Amino acid sequence: MCNLYNVSPKEEVERHFRAVVKDPEGYPQAPVGPYGRGVFIISADTQAEGRVAVNGQWGMVPPRSRHPRPAGRAILTNNARIESVAERPTYREAWLSGRRCLIPAQSYQEPNWETGRNIWWPLRRADARPWALAGIWSEWRHPETGEVLPSYSMLTLNCDSHPLLKRLHKPDPALPPEAQDKRAVMHIRQEDWQAWLRGSIAEAQALLAAERLPASEEFDLSPAAHTDGLRARLRAGPPQGSLF
Repeated sequence: MCNLYNVSPKEEVERHFRAVVKDPEGYPQAPVGPYGRGVFIISADTQAEGRVAVNGQWGMVPPRSRHPRPAGRAILTNNARIESVAERPTYREAWLSGRRCLIPAQSYQEPNWETGRNIWWPLRRADARPWALAGIWSEWRHPETGEVLPSYSMLTLNCDSHPLLKRLHKPDPALPPEAQDKRAVMHIRQEDWQAWLRGSIAEAQALLAAERLPASEEFDLSPAAHTDGLRARLRAGPPQGSLF
């Protein structure tokens, strides 16, 4: 799962995704956390291959909610599990209606606990291009003001068998490695954008198979190398002659 990411700049969204930015003046600049303001890309209604970038809340609003976000952070909706997206009330209508989106991200952040403490890994592409993360979106209307709020969520899937991504998130010591149910967000490849945005549910589901997760070499591996160095030093212990 992901709880912090960096939005791709407006110029990159226009150039790389060939998307029209709907609200350039309000384009978000800062890193995005749960219920913060971000950007998602949808298919334009008027063109078969046109795309529009929409500003919205990262965290979908339940359809019958009276408020755009919960009072506390006990319940987060910025990530949706693909295994249950068709049943959960918050996400069901969006998924079954085909309201799928691409979430442009320069990087996203995940925790690594292999040294015994949390080290945040900023996950970037090795080729420096933006991620196109798989998402769903909806529009919520405020019951009192009538204001319409676009919102979106990232889709996650199990990554226990992925050689790189399985290293992220704190493991449950009571469970074996193959049953941790660690989660990852999914990148949609450029040749699949149209199928993701406008294809059938079956076509979209096929793009979310675990074997389609990006290979390790598609990631910038410098965070992993840094952590591996720390682990090696911890195994070696303090330098000889040190008093500490």
